Amino acid sequence: MTINSFEQRLLDGRVTRRELLALGGGFAGLLAFGASPATAWASRALPRGGVCGANPFTLGVASGEPLDTGVVLWTRLAPNPLFGGGMSEAAVTVRWEIATDDRFRRIVQRGDVEARSAMGHSVHVEVNGLEPSRHYWYRFIAGGETSPIGRTRTAPRRGTATDAMTFAFTSCQNYQAGFYTAHRHLAQEDVDLVVHLGDYIYEGGVGVNTPRQHNSAEITTLEQYRNRYALYKSDPDLQAAHAAAPWVVTWDDHEVDNNYAGDHEERGATRDAFLIRRAAAYQAYYEHMPLRTSSMPVGPSLQLYRRLMFGSLLQLDMLDTRQHRTPQPCGDSFILRCDGARDPAATILGAAQEQWLLDGLTSGAATWNVLANQVPFVPATRRVSPDGREWNGTGSPALSMDKWDGYAVQRQRVHAHLRDARIANPIIITGDVHVSWVADLPSNLDDMSSRPIGTEFVGTSISSAGNGAAVTPVGNGMLSDNPHLRFFNSQRGYSRCRVTPTAFTTEYRVVPYVERPDAPISTVAAFTVEAGRAGVQRS
Repeated sequence: MTINSFEQRLLDGRVTRRELLALGGGFAGLLAFGASPATAWASRALPRGGVCGANPFTLGVASGEPLDTGVVLWTRLAPNPLFGGGMSEAAVTVRWEIATDDRFRRIVQRGDVEARSAMGHSVHVEVNGLEPSRHYWYRFIAGGETSPIGRTRTAPRRGTATDAMTFAFTSCQNYQAGFYTAHRHLAQEDVDLVVHLGDYIYEGGVGVNTPRQHNSAEITTLEQYRNRYALYKSDPDLQAAHAAAPWVVTWDDHEVDNNYAGDHEERGATRDAFLIRRAAAYQAYYEHMPLRTSSMPVGPSLQLYRRLMFGSLLQLDMLDTRQHRTPQPCGDSFILRCDGARDPAATILGAAQEQWLLDGLTSGAATWNVLANQVPFVPATRRVSPDGREWNGTGSPALSMDKWDGYAVQRQRVHAHLRDARIANPIIITGDVHVSWVADLPSNLDDMSSRPIGTEFVGTSISSAGNGAAVTPVGNGMLSDNPHLRFFNSQRGYSRCRVTPTAFTTEYRVVPYVERPDAPISTVAAFTVEAGRAGVQRS
C-alpha cells in the first residue's frame, strides 16, 4: 500500500481539523482504502435531493450525552442500509424537532441540518436551551419522510441535590451470537440513561451455525464498517432501546479489531496499515453514535474519554482503555505470572487520560463517583485451559493480560488515588467478559481480604457468547479462588442501577436464552452499596 504525504500527515496526527472540515465535514474519501473509487450507491442520481424515495430512517434515531440544558440527537439517512446506505453524494437537508410531548403539540425547538456523504449522511444535532431533569420527544424529517419518535431526558441541574436517578449499563452485542431480546426488555424500562461499555459491533466474518449471520467477511474499510453498523442498527430491539432513553457510549476492541492495543493490531499488521484501518473504524463509530462534535475523529484519533454530571448525585467518568494503551504484556492471554505487567511504562489509559481522571476525581463534589470502564479493574484470577485461551474452571488460576491485570503499575496509581484521596463512594461499572460478577475493591491490592474502599459491578453481554447459565464450573472456581467476589452469573442481559443520596443498588437482569427472540427477563440478584460505607451488601 502506498501512502501519500497527506495520508502520512494524517497518520502522524499533523492534519488540522480545518483541513478535514474543508473536505466536507469529514475525511471519508481518505479512509475507504481497499474499496472501489465510486460505489454504485454513491454514483447514482437519486431523487428528492439525495433521498431515494424509500424510507431513509431505516436505522432509527438516538440521543445521548445529556447535559442539564441539552442533548445530542442522532440519525443517519440510509434507505438501502446494508449496501452503502443508498444515498447519492448530494447533501440532504434534514429537519429536526424536539417537543415536550410525544404528539408534538408543543415543539420547543426545531431546525435544519445537512446530512453529508462525507459523514455517511449521519447527523448529530447538539440541542441547547432545554430544561433540566425533563423528558423530551424528538423526530427528524427528510425527503417527505418522518423518522420514528425518540424520547430523551436532560440531566439534573449541575450541582443541585437530586433525589434519585436510574440508569442501565450494558455491553457486548455480537449480532451473530443471538437476538437482542435483552434490548427489547431494556426499552421497556423507565431509565434516565443507558451506558454502553463497548463492543457495540463485532468485526469478524460470517459465522457458522449461529442464530444470525454477519453480512460480510471481516471488515477493514470505511464502507465495510458502515455496512456492519447498519446491520446491527437495523435490529428493531436495538432501535427501540436507543429511542427510549439517551445513551452514553464508549468502545472496547471489537469496534476496530479483537484485542488491539493503541496502534498495535493482534496479528502483526504494520503500524501504518493498522492506523488506516483504525481511522476507518473510528469514523464509522462516530457516524453511528450520538456523540458531540468534540468527539469528531481526526485521522486515527477520537476524543472519547469525558465526564458527565448528574446534579450533585453522580459524576460519570467515561474511560477509553483501548486507544491509548501500550501492547499487552506476555501476549493477550491468561497467565499466572508476567513480569511485563509490572512495567512502569505500560499504560492502559495513557498519561493524559490518567491525569484527567485523577484531577477530576479530586475536584469532584458528587455523592457517587462512577467509572465507566471496559475491562475488569479489580484483580480476579480465573482457571483456564493449559494454552491460556479459554476459561474452563479446572486449570491453574491465571490473570488476563488484556485487562487491568496487564497494567498493574497504572492500576496501582489509580487505586492509591481512590484510597488516599478518599474519593467519595467510588463505583466501577465494567463490561467485556460476557459474565456478571460483583467485587469489593480492597484497600490493599496485595491482600484481597483487606477492607474495601469501593465496588466493581461487572455486567454481562447482551448476546455475546450465546446462552449462559446461572451456575457453572467457571463461576464456582471464580468464587472459590476470589473471596472478594460476591456473585457470579453467566446469563445474558444488562444491569439496572438505582442511585440515591444514601444508596447505590445494582440489579442483574437476565434472559435465559438468546437463540429465540421471545425470552423473558428476570432479576437474578441485586446488591447495594450504602453511601459512606464501602463494601457491597446483597439486597
